[in-house]
Amino acid sequence: MSKLVILESPGKVNTVQKYLGNDYKVVASMGHVRDLPKSKMSVDFDNNFEPVYTEMKGKEELIKTLKKEAAESEAVYLATDPDREGEAISWHLAQLLGLSTEDLNRVTFNELTKTCVLAGMASPRAIDLDLVNAQQARRILDRIVGYKLSPFLWKKVRKNLSAGRVQSVAVRMIVDRERQIQNFKPEEYWSIEAKMTAPSSKKQFDAVFTAIDGEKAELHSEQETNAVLTRLDGAEYKVTEVKKSVRRKSPAAPFTTSTMQQEASKKLGFPTAKTMKNAQTLYEGVEIEGMGAVGLITYMRTDSLRVSDEARAAAYKYIEETYGKNYIPPTPKVYKSKANAQDAHEAIRPSTPELTPEKVKASLTPEQYKLYKLIWERFIASQMANALMDTVSVDIDANGCSFKATGFSVKFDGFTVLYEESKDDDEHKVLPAIEKGDVLKLKNIEGKQHFTQPPARYTEASFIKALEENGIGRPSTYAPTISTIINRFYVERDGKQLKPTGLGEVTTDLMKNCFKHIVDTKFTASMESSLDLIEVGQKDWVETLREFYTDFDATLQKAEITMEGKRVKVPDEETDEVCEICGKPMVIKLGRFGRFLACTGFPDCTNTKKIVKDTGGICPKCGKKVLQKKSKKGKKYFGCEDNPNCEFMTWDTPVSDKCPKCNDGTTLFKKGGRMFCLKDGCGYEFTVKKEK
Repeated sequence: MSKLVILESPGKVNTVQKYLGNDYKVVASMGHVRDLPKSKMSVDFDNNFEPVYTEMKGKEELIKTLKKEAAESEAVYLATDPDREGEAISWHLAQLLGLSTEDLNRVTFNELTKTCVLAGMASPRAIDLDLVNAQQARRILDRIVGYKLSPFLWKKVRKNLSAGRVQSVAVRMIVDRERQIQNFKPEEYWSIEAKMTAPSSKKQFDAVFTAIDGEKAELHSEQETNAVLTRLDGAEYKVTEVKKSVRRKSPAAPFTTSTMQQEASKKLGFPTAKTMKNAQTLYEGVEIEGMGAVGLITYMRTDSLRVSDEARAAAYKYIEETYGKNYIPPTPKVYKSKANAQDAHEAIRPSTPELTPEKVKASLTPEQYKLYKLIWERFIASQMANALMDTVSVDIDANGCSFKATGFSVKFDGFTVLYEESKDDDEHKVLPAIEKGDVLKLKNIEGKQHFTQPPARYTEASFIKALEENGIGRPSTYAPTISTIINRFYVERDGKQLKPTGLGEVTTDLMKNCFKHIVDTKFTASMESSLDLIEVGQKDWVETLREFYTDFDATLQKAEITMEGKRVKVPDEETDEVCEICGKPMVIKLGRFGRFLACTGFPDCTNTKKIVKDTGGICPKCGKKVLQKKSKKGKKYFGCEDNPNCEFMTWDTPVSDKCPKCNDGTTLFKKGGRMFCLKDGCGYEFTVKKEK
């Protein structure tokens, strides 16, 4: 009889089977096997919030097979993911297979390397019921909010809407930011910038006006600015102080889930869902030529910054061999995790630092390679020595007006030889040699008008950062939260920015008026903290649910009375489109299948149309417009506006460049690193050079 190991994901099976050998049979549960059924609440409020679980539909055969395998095995080990969700799945498996939760049958792998897998199998433990209860409490909280609030929204806004404990506050954050932008009143301010040269060099450098007669200066108008410029007319610019120092620049910490999602968004342009999908594959294992299935990174859902001694030693070995011993820091880099971080796992890092991105590139998809390279470089750099900058700060006086010039030069590049965070920039430049007492030559001086700017809309990267800072959700929830609020039309993408829809705004206003706690960031964060306390055994999960539900139920009943007979209208979005049937304006409406164009002449005119985007491209078959469209599965493609008369369609993206071979304005298309012409008989194409 062999020993049975049950994983969560089928993607890991080959990797773990290879490490354990023929004495074990490795299978996957394919995620959850039991859950609260969708058809009803399935929470017994009168019996300590007892959940009523059922076997998941579509998994009957899988569960039957698992029971048979377990019955025929010498031992069963539950090796689902090393987090709350994974612990709960193991608990559900134990219930289904008749295993004791007190037996030492739970094993976890922080990384899918042979060493880690064998170490995990050698140290089985009992199922952690505190982790299970934390997951159950979260699941029941979300069920209560979703199943109690959603019907309220159906009655007061429109059918098929949904509310959620995390999604509703996430939408509110985006709505609030949009309101801040709309209500922002810009304030005028001015600056004075001078271009100068030093006696030792003809190279110009910039200096900025900072103070007048020793007092910090703030210029609010052109009149104030001109008064300073008048005072400076004919003035001598003399250096009063030159301060030189060495600034240490430390590397960024290795990735957590949040910072990985943010950096992948900034540097790679990856949506969070794409980042997590590729990270999951890298963790579960990829077939590497000559090595078989290899888990390339550690567990990708973590907010810990801890790094094992073995991983640090491997990084040091690579750093010394590649860059030299002086690139290893004098003392190990230790990064402090957030106060509420779960430290069960390490930071996200390469499982085997010796496997450089170039060594595995041929075995990875382009997206996997880009993400692995980002994770690998970030980790190696985090273990390298600081960069050292020689900095210079120059104070200049001109008739009582103070100016400052700053600059730096790299003394030792340290970790920056490999990696810098995307926020880093070289805003300071090298200054020429300047000494105290030098009289500088003014080449140009001017006042510049500025206006304060409203806060920017959230991008996925900045929104994840805001969720983390506000304690909303946890690493595993950021990506699904963003996907949910977009898929349910509360939020839409405007380029890289997240913008609320009219539906998102009216729903948020209703929630703020009737359920202010649910969309309050501090309240939502406190619930997350309560779940964390349940996880470590410091709070009772049933009592936590009771505290929440008592207030929630009373609030819901009050809202029902307050909103009796009332209904909220979702505003239509105006467009420049004109109805081709009656000539009246068309507006964007939201239906059960998404947004569409509808005539404002309804009910006299019932004309509706799909929303399509003109790409500016020209159809290579008939010369009409190429439009951006969506397939039934929501995948973007491009087709001729004259469909079905013209059958042209492509998944390739039209670009602004025109075909030089056809020389008749024919649009070029792009896929990956290639641009090409799709006109029959042309065949023109070229490879796009990558920017360095």
